[in-house]
Amino acid sequence: MISSADYFNSLYDACDDPWGFRNRWYERRKRLLTLALLPREHYRCAFEPGCGNGELSAQLAGRCDHLLAADLNETAVRLAAGRVASASHVRVERRSVPHEWPEGAFDLIVISELAYYLSAPDLERLAERIKASLTPDGTLLACHWRRPFDAAPQSAASVHALFDTRCGLKRVVRYEDADVLLDVWSRDLRSVAEHEGLA
Repeated sequence: MISSADYFNSLYDACDDPWGFRNRWYERRKRLLTLALLPREHYRCAFEPGCGNGELSAQLAGRCDHLLAADLNETAVRLAAGRVASASHVRVERRSVPHEWPEGAFDLIVISELAYYLSAPDLERLAERIKASLTPDGTLLACHWRRPFDAAPQSAASVHALFDTRCGLKRVVRYEDADVLLDVWSRDLRSVAEHEGLA
């Protein structure tokens, strides 16, 4: 990451919820949008790098048989582990992506507020990791803040454009407003109604 571990350490040293995940309506709304845009109700095995303090992880847990949540910051890992402690099918690990990418295949990968911190080469590497580890019926969801800020060398638009061209997937849904960009890609292009045999 271009923003060193020290950047995130300083944020968590000041507060255990530096982005207001628990209390801000923007963050709660973003999680609701994230969950609503997933085309399948349930996933077998999901990976959520950059899980922060685990607020989204706790909600993804109800949609997955197995969830691996990970973060670079040790405090975030501890907080996330506490947040999902009652969910035995969720593991929380300290990992720096894309370099410490887990083994195995995932049918859901959620990249939320993470990829714009990466250098251009690491962003390319992240797209390669996603492409290699997503199952044939898998879903990639990316969600990023659209407004520029100093710690992010990439924009939401550039991150999502790279995923669009490098991950070997087709976009199935997009949501955007002045603040946030969410995209969902898959190799399975069936709609929600088609999944349920209604269309």
